Amino acid sequence: MLGIQFLKAQPTTYLLQFRKGQIVRQGAGLSFFFYAPNSTVVAVPVASRDSGFMLELVTSDFQNVTVQGQISYRVRDPQRTAALMDFSLHPNGQGYASEDPQRLGDRVAMQAKVIVQQAIQALELKQALKASADTARAVQQQLEAQPEIQALGLEILGVSIVAIKPTPDIARALEAEARESNLKAADDAIYLRRMASVEHERSIRQNELDTEIAVEQKQRQIQETQMEAKAAVMRRQNELRGEQMASDIDLEQRRKDLVEGQAANTRKLAEAEAHKVSTLMQALEKADPRVVQALAAAGMQPGQLIAQAFSGIAEKAERIGQLNVSPELLNSLMAGVPQRAAAHKGAM
Repeated sequence: MLGIQFLKAQPTTYLLQFRKGQIVRQGAGLSFFFYAPNSTVVAVPVASRDSGFMLELVTSDFQNVTVQGQISYRVRDPQRTAALMDFSLHPNGQGYASEDPQRLGDRVAMQAKVIVQQAIQALELKQALKASADTARAVQQQLEAQPEIQALGLEILGVSIVAIKPTPDIARALEAEARESNLKAADDAIYLRRMASVEHERSIRQNELDTEIAVEQKQRQIQETQMEAKAAVMRRQNELRGEQMASDIDLEQRRKDLVEGQAANTRKLAEAEAHKVSTLMQALEKADPRVVQALAAAGMQPGQLIAQAFSGIAEKAERIGQLNVSPELLNSLMAGVPQRAAAHKGAM
Protein backbone atom coordinates (compact mmCIF):
# COMPACT_ATOMS: atom_id res chain seq x y z
CA MET A 1 0.00 0.00 0.00
CA LEU A 2 1.40 3.33 -1.17
CA GLY A 3 4.70 1.50 -1.96
CA ILE A 4 5.55 0.66 1.63
CA GLN A 5 6.92 -2.89 1.94
CA PHE A 6 7.95 -5.05 4.86
CA LEU A 7 11.00 -7.28 4.62
CA LYS A 8 12.19 -9.90 7.08
CA ALA A 9 15.48 -11.79 6.43
CA GLN A 10 16.91 -14.98 7.84
CA PRO A 11 20.00 -14.89 10.05
CA THR A 12 22.02 -16.31 7.12
CA THR A 13 21.04 -13.41 4.83
CA TYR A 14 22.85 -10.10 4.95
CA LEU A 15 20.61 -7.15 4.01
CA LEU A 16 21.73 -3.79 2.71
CA GLN A 17 19.19 -0.97 2.17
CA PHE A 18 20.27 1.74 -0.27
CA ARG A 19 18.57 5.12 -0.56
CA LYS A 20 19.90 7.68 -2.98
CA GLY A 21 23.01 5.53 -3.43
CA GLN A 22 23.80 5.49 0.27
CA ILE A 23 23.54 2.55 2.68
CA VAL A 24 20.97 3.43 5.29
CA ARG A 25 20.62 0.03 6.90
CA GLN A 26 22.63 -3.20 6.81
CA GLY A 27 23.00 -6.41 8.82
CA ALA A 28 22.19 -10.09 8.97
CA GLY A 29 18.67 -11.22 9.77
CA LEU A 30 17.08 -7.70 9.72
CA SER A 31 13.37 -6.97 9.47
CA PHE A 32 12.05 -3.53 8.56
CA PHE A 33 9.62 -1.47 6.51
CA PHE A 34 10.91 0.42 3.52
CA TYR A 35 9.53 2.66 0.85
CA ALA A 36 9.95 0.79 -2.40
CA PRO A 37 9.95 3.73 -4.89
CA ASN A 38 13.12 5.28 -3.44
CA SER A 39 14.82 2.26 -1.82
CA THR A 40 16.88 -0.66 -3.09
CA VAL A 41 17.36 -3.72 -0.92
CA VAL A 42 20.28 -6.07 -1.48
CA ALA A 43 20.18 -9.57 0.06
CA VAL A 44 23.47 -11.46 0.11
CA PRO A 45 23.31 -15.05 1.46
CA VAL A 46 26.21 -15.60 3.90
CA ALA A 47 25.50 -19.28 4.61
CA SER A 48 27.78 -21.95 3.19
CA ARG A 49 26.96 -23.09 -0.30
CA ASP A 50 28.08 -26.02 -2.46
CA SER A 51 28.99 -25.91 -6.11
CA GLY A 52 29.65 -29.11 -8.03
CA PHE A 53 31.56 -29.55 -11.24
CA MET A 54 32.40 -32.29 -13.75
CA LEU A 55 35.22 -32.12 -16.28
CA GLU A 56 36.42 -34.17 -19.22
CA LEU A 57 40.21 -33.83 -19.15
CA VAL A 58 43.25 -35.37 -20.81
CA THR A 59 46.25 -36.60 -18.81
CA SER A 60 49.90 -36.14 -19.75
CA ASP A 61 49.90 -39.54 -21.49
CA PHE A 62 46.87 -38.50 -23.58
CA GLN A 63 44.24 -40.51 -21.75
CA ASN A 64 40.73 -39.14 -21.18
CA VAL A 65 39.46 -38.96 -17.62
CA THR A 66 36.33 -37.63 -15.99
CA VAL A 67 36.82 -35.54 -12.87
CA GLN A 68 33.90 -34.93 -10.55
CA GLY A 69 34.21 -32.61 -7.59
CA GLN A 70 32.49 -30.21 -5.23
CA ILE A 71 33.39 -26.86 -3.66
CA SER A 72 32.06 -25.51 -0.37
CA TYR A 73 32.26 -21.73 0.08
CA ARG A 74 30.59 -18.81 1.81
CA VAL A 75 30.39 -15.05 1.46
CA ARG A 76 32.80 -13.55 3.96
CA ASP A 77 32.47 -9.86 2.94
CA PRO A 78 28.89 -9.18 1.75
CA GLN A 79 29.65 -5.56 0.81
CA ARG A 80 32.41 -6.58 -1.60
CA THR A 81 30.20 -9.28 -3.09
CA ALA A 82 27.31 -6.84 -3.51
CA ALA A 83 29.67 -4.30 -5.07
CA LEU A 84 30.71 -6.72 -7.83
CA MET A 85 27.50 -8.65 -8.42
CA ASP A 86 23.82 -7.74 -8.44
CA PHE A 87 22.06 -9.24 -5.41
CA SER A 88 19.25 -6.63 -5.35
CA LEU A 89 15.66 -7.69 -4.72
CA HIS A 90 12.55 -6.77 -6.64
CA PRO A 91 10.81 -3.63 -5.39
CA ASN A 92 8.28 -5.75 -3.57
CA GLY A 93 11.10 -7.63 -1.83
CA GLN A 94 10.20 -10.94 -3.44
CA GLY A 95 13.06 -12.61 -5.41
CA TYR A 96 16.19 -11.33 -7.02
CA ALA A 97 16.09 -8.84 -9.82
CA SER A 98 19.00 -10.52 -11.73
CA GLU A 99 20.60 -13.93 -12.22
CA ASP A 100 23.92 -13.03 -10.56
CA PRO A 101 23.16 -14.95 -7.34
CA GLN A 102 22.91 -18.18 -9.39
CA ARG A 103 26.05 -17.36 -11.38
CA LEU A 104 28.19 -16.95 -8.24
CA GLY A 105 28.60 -20.69 -7.83
CA ASP A 106 29.44 -21.06 -11.53
CA ARG A 107 32.20 -18.45 -11.25
CA VAL A 108 33.70 -20.29 -8.26
CA ALA A 109 33.43 -23.63 -10.10
CA MET A 110 35.09 -22.13 -13.17
CA GLN A 111 38.11 -21.07 -11.15
CA ALA A 112 38.28 -24.53 -9.61
CA LYS A 113 38.05 -26.20 -13.04
CA VAL A 114 41.05 -24.27 -14.29
CA ILE A 115 43.14 -25.37 -11.34
CA VAL A 116 41.95 -29.01 -11.60
CA GLN A 117 42.73 -29.05 -15.32
CA GLN A 118 46.26 -27.83 -14.72
CA ALA A 119 46.80 -30.44 -11.99
CA ILE A 120 45.42 -33.40 -13.97
CA GLN A 121 47.19 -32.55 -17.22
CA ALA A 122 50.53 -32.67 -15.37
CA LEU A 123 49.93 -36.30 -14.32
CA GLU A 124 49.87 -39.61 -16.12
CA LEU A 125 46.73 -41.71 -16.08
CA LYS A 126 47.64 -44.02 -13.21
CA GLN A 127 48.96 -41.12 -11.17
CA ALA A 128 45.84 -39.06 -11.84
CA LEU A 129 43.54 -41.90 -10.78
CA LYS A 130 45.27 -41.99 -7.39
CA ALA A 131 45.65 -38.22 -6.94
CA SER A 132 42.16 -37.29 -5.71
CA ALA A 133 43.22 -36.15 -2.25
CA ASP A 134 46.36 -34.35 -3.45
CA THR A 135 44.42 -32.62 -6.20
CA ALA A 136 41.72 -31.50 -3.78
CA ARG A 137 44.29 -29.97 -1.41
CA ALA A 138 46.05 -28.22 -4.27
CA VAL A 139 42.78 -26.82 -5.63
CA GLN A 140 41.75 -25.47 -2.23
CA GLN A 141 45.09 -23.76 -1.61
CA GLN A 142 45.25 -22.20 -5.08
CA LEU A 143 41.58 -21.28 -5.14
CA GLU A 144 41.83 -19.28 -1.94
CA ALA A 145 44.70 -17.31 -3.47
CA GLN A 146 42.80 -16.45 -6.67
CA PRO A 147 42.33 -12.65 -7.08
CA GLU A 148 38.73 -13.05 -8.27
CA ILE A 149 37.80 -15.10 -5.20
CA GLN A 150 39.34 -12.50 -2.92
CA ALA A 151 37.72 -9.67 -4.84
CA LEU A 152 34.29 -11.28 -4.46
CA GLY A 153 34.85 -11.51 -0.71
CA LEU A 154 34.44 -15.30 -0.67
CA GLU A 155 35.90 -17.87 1.71
CA ILE A 156 36.66 -21.40 0.44
CA LEU A 157 35.56 -23.87 3.10
CA GLY A 158 36.66 -27.02 1.32
CA VAL A 159 37.27 -28.77 -1.97
CA SER A 160 36.63 -32.45 -2.57
CA ILE A 161 37.35 -34.54 -5.65
CA VAL A 162 34.59 -37.12 -5.66
CA ALA A 163 35.92 -39.27 -8.50
CA ILE A 164 38.50 -39.42 -11.26
CA LYS A 165 37.44 -42.03 -13.79
CA PRO A 166 38.98 -43.17 -17.09
CA THR A 167 36.97 -44.15 -20.15
CA PRO A 168 35.19 -47.53 -19.98
CA ASP A 169 37.70 -49.22 -22.32
CA ILE A 170 40.67 -47.93 -20.34
CA ALA A 171 38.91 -48.85 -17.11
CA ARG A 172 38.45 -52.45 -18.31
CA ALA A 173 42.08 -52.58 -19.41
CA LEU A 174 43.23 -51.26 -16.06
CA GLU A 175 40.94 -53.71 -14.30
CA ALA A 176 42.44 -56.56 -16.34
CA GLU A 177 45.95 -55.33 -15.58
CA ALA A 178 45.14 -54.97 -11.90
CA ARG A 179 43.46 -58.38 -11.90
CA GLU A 180 46.50 -59.98 -13.51
CA SER A 181 48.73 -58.15 -11.09
CA ASN A 182 46.61 -59.32 -8.17
CA LEU A 183 46.63 -62.88 -9.49
CA LYS A 184 50.38 -62.69 -9.89
CA ALA A 185 50.67 -61.28 -6.38
CA ALA A 186 48.48 -64.15 -5.16
CA ASP A 187 50.69 -66.64 -6.99
CA ASP A 188 53.76 -64.97 -5.55
CA ALA A 189 52.20 -65.10 -2.11
CA ILE A 190 51.44 -68.81 -2.56
CA TYR A 191 54.98 -69.38 -3.83
CA LEU A 192 56.46 -67.43 -0.93
CA ARG A 193 54.22 -69.29 1.52
CA ARG A 194 55.33 -72.62 0.03
CA MET A 195 58.92 -71.49 0.07
CA ALA A 196 58.52 -70.42 3.67
CA SER A 197 56.92 -73.77 4.47
CA VAL A 198 59.78 -75.59 2.74
CA GLU A 199 62.29 -73.40 4.52
CA HIS A 200 60.59 -74.08 7.85
CA GLU A 201 60.51 -77.78 7.07
CA ARG A 202 64.19 -77.64 6.14
CA SER A 203 64.95 -75.78 9.37
CA ILE A 204 62.99 -78.35 11.37
CA ARG A 205 64.78 -81.21 9.58
CA GLN A 206 68.11 -79.48 10.06
CA ASN A 207 67.33 -79.08 13.76
CA GLU A 208 66.36 -82.74 13.94
CA LEU A 209 69.61 -83.73 12.19
CA ASP A 210 71.60 -81.45 14.48
CA THR A 211 69.84 -83.03 17.45
CA GLU A 212 70.57 -86.53 16.13
CA ILE A 213 74.21 -85.57 15.52
CA ALA A 214 74.44 -84.12 19.01
CA VAL A 215 72.87 -87.29 20.46
CA GLU A 216 75.25 -89.45 18.43
CA GLN A 217 78.21 -87.38 19.56
CA LYS A 218 77.00 -87.62 23.15
CA GLN A 219 76.52 -91.37 22.83
CA ARG A 220 79.95 -91.65 21.20
CA GLN A 221 81.43 -89.67 24.07
CA ILE A 222 79.64 -91.94 26.54
CA GLN A 223 80.86 -95.02 24.68
CA GLU A 224 84.38 -93.63 24.53
CA THR A 225 84.19 -92.86 28.24
CA GLN A 226 82.89 -96.36 28.93
CA MET A 227 85.59 -97.88 26.71
CA GLU A 228 88.23 -95.78 28.43
CA ALA A 229 86.84 -96.90 31.78
CA LYS A 230 86.83 -100.54 30.60
CA ALA A 231 90.31 -100.11 29.20
CA ALA A 232 91.43 -98.64 32.51
CA VAL A 233 89.78 -101.53 34.34
CA MET A 234 91.39 -104.02 31.96
CA ARG A 235 94.75 -102.30 32.32
CA ARG A 236 94.31 -102.44 36.08
CA GLN A 237 93.26 -106.07 35.86
CA ASN A 238 96.25 -106.79 33.62
CA GLU A 239 98.48 -104.96 36.06
CA LEU A 240 96.96 -106.92 38.94
CA ARG A 241 97.20 -110.11 36.88
CA GLY A 242 100.78 -109.26 36.02
CA GLU A 243 101.49 -108.52 39.64
CA GLN A 244 99.77 -111.78 40.58
CA MET A 245 101.71 -113.64 37.90
CA ALA A 246 104.88 -111.99 39.05
CA SER A 247 103.95 -112.92 42.60
CA ASP A 248 103.11 -116.49 41.49
CA ILE A 249 106.33 -116.68 39.48
CA ASP A 250 108.22 -115.36 42.46
CA LEU A 251 106.40 -117.84 44.70
CA GLU A 252 107.06 -120.67 42.26
CA GLN A 253 110.65 -119.58 42.03
CA ARG A 254 110.88 -119.59 45.80
CA ARG A 255 109.16 -122.99 45.83
CA LYS A 256 111.53 -124.19 43.15
CA ASP A 257 114.45 -122.83 45.08
CA LEU A 258 113.03 -124.46 48.24
CA VAL A 259 112.50 -127.80 46.45
CA GLU A 260 115.92 -127.59 44.89
CA GLY A 261 117.32 -126.74 48.30
CA GLN A 262 115.41 -129.60 49.90
CA ALA A 263 116.51 -131.93 47.07
CA ALA A 264 120.09 -130.76 47.50
CA ASN A 265 119.84 -131.29 51.25
CA THR A 266 118.25 -134.69 50.75
CA ARG A 267 120.90 -135.57 48.22
CA LYS A 268 123.59 -134.42 50.56
CA LEU A 269 121.96 -136.37 53.43
CA ALA A 270 121.66 -139.42 51.19
CA GLU A 271 125.23 -139.00 50.10
CA ALA A 272 126.28 -138.63 53.72
CA GLU A 273 124.19 -141.65 54.70
CA ALA A 274 125.55 -143.60 51.75
CA HIS A 275 129.06 -142.55 52.68
CA LYS A 276 128.33 -143.56 56.23
CA VAL A 277 126.90 -146.91 55.12
CA SER A 278 129.78 -147.37 52.66
CA THR A 279 132.29 -146.58 55.33
CA LEU A 280 130.49 -148.95 57.74
CA MET A 281 130.31 -151.65 55.11
CA GLN A 282 133.96 -151.26 54.33
CA ALA A 283 134.70 -151.59 58.02
CA LEU A 284 132.42 -154.60 58.36
CA GLU A 285 133.93 -156.34 55.36
CA LYS A 286 137.26 -156.45 57.10
CA ALA A 287 135.77 -157.63 60.40
CA ASP A 288 135.06 -161.21 61.44
CA PRO A 289 131.46 -162.27 60.64
CA ARG A 290 130.96 -163.62 64.07
CA VAL A 291 132.07 -160.34 65.53
CA VAL A 292 129.62 -158.55 63.26
CA GLN A 293 126.87 -160.92 64.28
CA ALA A 294 127.68 -160.42 67.90
CA LEU A 295 127.56 -156.67 67.44
CA ALA A 296 124.20 -156.96 65.70
CA ALA A 297 122.83 -159.05 68.52
CA ALA A 298 123.80 -156.46 71.05
CA GLY A 299 120.72 -154.84 72.49
CA MET A 300 118.27 -157.35 70.94
CA GLN A 301 115.24 -158.65 72.82
CA PRO A 302 115.21 -162.23 74.00
CA GLY A 303 112.67 -163.15 71.35
CA GLN A 304 114.86 -161.73 68.64
CA LEU A 305 117.80 -163.62 69.90
CA ILE A 306 115.74 -166.84 69.90
CA ALA A 307 114.59 -166.07 66.34
CA GLN A 308 118.16 -165.54 65.27
CA ALA A 309 119.07 -168.80 66.90
CA PHE A 310 116.34 -170.63 65.01
CA SER A 311 117.59 -168.95 61.82
CA GLY A 312 121.07 -170.35 62.47
CA ILE A 313 119.59 -173.78 63.18
CA ALA A 314 117.65 -173.57 59.87
CA GLU A 315 120.85 -172.92 58.00
CA LYS A 316 122.36 -176.08 59.39
CA ALA A 317 119.22 -178.20 59.26
CA GLU A 318 120.93 -180.92 57.20
CA ARG A 319 123.22 -181.54 60.09
CA ILE A 320 120.52 -181.70 62.73
CA GLY A 321 118.67 -184.91 62.92
CA GLN A 322 115.88 -183.96 65.37
CA LEU A 323 114.93 -180.73 67.28
CA ASN A 324 112.66 -180.72 70.30
CA VAL A 325 111.00 -177.43 71.45
CA SER A 326 109.30 -177.33 74.82
CA PRO A 327 105.78 -175.86 75.20
CA GLU A 328 107.04 -173.28 77.66
CA LEU A 329 109.44 -171.93 75.03
CA LEU A 330 106.62 -171.65 72.47
CA ASN A 331 104.30 -169.94 74.98
CA SER A 332 106.95 -167.46 75.87
CA LEU A 333 107.58 -166.75 72.17
CA MET A 334 103.84 -166.43 71.42
CA ALA A 335 103.28 -164.18 74.41
CA GLY A 336 105.82 -161.73 73.10
CA VAL A 337 104.34 -161.52 69.53
CA PRO A 338 101.16 -159.49 70.44
CA GLN A 339 103.25 -157.07 72.50
CA ARG A 340 105.60 -156.46 69.60
CA ALA A 341 102.67 -156.06 67.17
CA ALA A 342 100.97 -153.50 69.47
CA ALA A 343 104.25 -151.69 69.90
CA HIS A 344 104.81 -151.68 66.11
CA LYS A 345 101.18 -150.40 65.53
CA GLY A 346 101.61 -147.68 68.12
CA ALA A 347 104.81 -146.61 66.44
CA MET A 348 102.94 -146.29 63.12
